[in-house]
Amino acid sequence: MRLTVWIFTAILLLSMSVSTGITKPVGEDLYGPLKRFSQAMDMIERQYVRDVSRDELINGAIRGMLQDLDPHSTFMTADEFKEMRIGTSGEFSGIGIEISLRNGRLTVISPIEDTPAYKAGLKAGDTILEIDGETTQDITLIEAVRRIRGPKGSEIILTILHKDATAPEQISIKRDTIPIIGAKGEVLEDGYLYLRLTRFHEHTTQEMRQLINEYSAKHKLEGIVLDLRNNPGGLLDQAVSVADTFLSDGNVVYIQGRNPKNRKDFNARKSSKDITVPMVVLINAGSASASEIVAGALQDHNRALLIGERTFGKATVQSVIPLSDGSGIKLTTALYYTPSGRSIQAEGIVPDLIYPFEPPREKADNGLHMIREKDLQGHIENATHAEGAAAGGATEEALEMLSRDNQLRLALQLVKKLPDLKAIK
Repeated sequence: MRLTVWIFTAILLLSMSVSTGITKPVGEDLYGPLKRFSQAMDMIERQYVRDVSRDELINGAIRGMLQDLDPHSTFMTADEFKEMRIGTSGEFSGIGIEISLRNGRLTVISPIEDTPAYKAGLKAGDTILEIDGETTQDITLIEAVRRIRGPKGSEIILTILHKDATAPEQISIKRDTIPIIGAKGEVLEDGYLYLRLTRFHEHTTQEMRQLINEYSAKHKLEGIVLDLRNNPGGLLDQAVSVADTFLSDGNVVYIQGRNPKNRKDFNARKSSKDITVPMVVLINAGSASASEIVAGALQDHNRALLIGERTFGKATVQSVIPLSDGSGIKLTTALYYTPSGRSIQAEGIVPDLIYPFEPPREKADNGLHMIREKDLQGHIENATHAEGAAAGGATEEALEMLSRDNQLRLALQLVKKLPDLKAIK
């Protein structure tokens, strides 16, 4: 059995090497590591305390192999792969919360407005201790998402520790259809539109353009504040098309893998629908990946003024590759670069005007600080460094946002002054 597995694995790896053009480095022992892997799997199958299927062992080996590469390469079972694809589609059934793992705790990042979670009183910073009576200790993020989502109308019971509470609370929530909204809009003042992009899913650009068109059809558009704060990213093509909305030509981003000949450029195309009004872009440590592509392109082309904090610093590109049994892998295959050739991997984009809004890391009142790419274990180092819009005037919601958001208030003031500043320059 051991010899069969070893020979099969060796043949598989050799065939992959031939098909991808990868050659064995001189002096590297190709067969020794495969033999060691075969011996370990055979020992587990024969001596482990309980029966373990070969599928479990192989899946675990693939998962561990990818996790050791960098924080963003991962293996997904068939169910997990399906959940991942749902995350970039138009809607799903669930309760409407964004979650993350912080210090090993399943934490609510934010409830989506007007969803069951929002109406049930879940708030940012709440810790989910149990899902339907089962502990969330050591749970993976993908598994948590799978357990929270479910058929419309079904009930889920969460044990929640609110951020400021001393005792947990059980909350019963009925699942519903949750639309994935990528763009929201408000009128800040006559002529000035606030656009918030919450994520880059397959309809984000369409939603954003619709907000702009609805306002422009009845009013003269004078300026835009584009809010990318706490936007974790998403689809590369949507980042390119969002940036293209505000650029007439030139490079938006290019990606480069291990082979220098495989560079791929994504360029803006001139269109009569291009938006040319003055722009201010808001960014912070939660702006990552696709958000950084948009911010970097607009900054390099001097198209917008960036205000806020240094961004997350994720400039790696993941390819999603389905496997034969319905599972899949997400593999880091390239780095992306801004139009000027900057790699912001583990460094982030520095805004033109640094204007912190959140407390300093050491003074955060909830004991948590904003984590960036460089804080993730196993992150890829930076190679270059190592070497709905409403009509009319401001809405009540916009006025409330302006009253409590210093960055947004500053952005509005500056976007109104940009034409004068450019004339002086």
